[in-house]
Amino acid sequence: MTQDVQRNYLELKSIKDLNEVVELNGDYSVDLLKPINFQLNKFFYKNIGKKHKWIDRLVWTEAQWIDYVSNKNIKTYVFKFKNNLAGFFELIFHREKKEVEIAYFGLLEEFQNKKLGSYLLSQAIKKSFNSGIERVWVHTCSLDHKNALNNYIARGMKIFKTEIIRI
Repeated sequence: MTQDVQRNYLELKSIKDLNEVVELNGDYSVDLLKPINFQLNKFFYKNIGKKHKWIDRLVWTEAQWIDYVSNKNIKTYVFKFKNNLAGFFELIFHREKKEVEIAYFGLLEEFQNKKLGSYLLSQAIKKSFNSGIERVWVHTCSLDHKNALNNYIARGMKIFKTEIIRI
């Protein structure tokens, strides 16, 4: 069975255009994952992605996961509530283009629909621009969380390309 999916590409070209969610009530943190831990990337990918048909990496071997997270251009940030995992984002730095791609971004199900995604996206964008880049971009699709596209737009990102893909 095939399905048409709308994919939107969004960008932000200046930190000044970020509509930032500055603070959360509660004990939340966003930290760079150090040392790298492919198991944690894999955990988030599988658990957040299961409802959104994230399937590309499900066939990856351990070696492929390790190669990916070991790439110096990949940075993973972990979002926690107290000591509990809440979500993550992966940034891919394209230094030659002075841009960062938010490759994967999401919250575990028990942390969804609590307005945490707005804060987490603000953090992803800020951490991207802190590295001296000129553009942050992401793509999202109609299979992603129902609030995903609106969150990107609300943070100041603009759609620069839309396409329909058949899966």
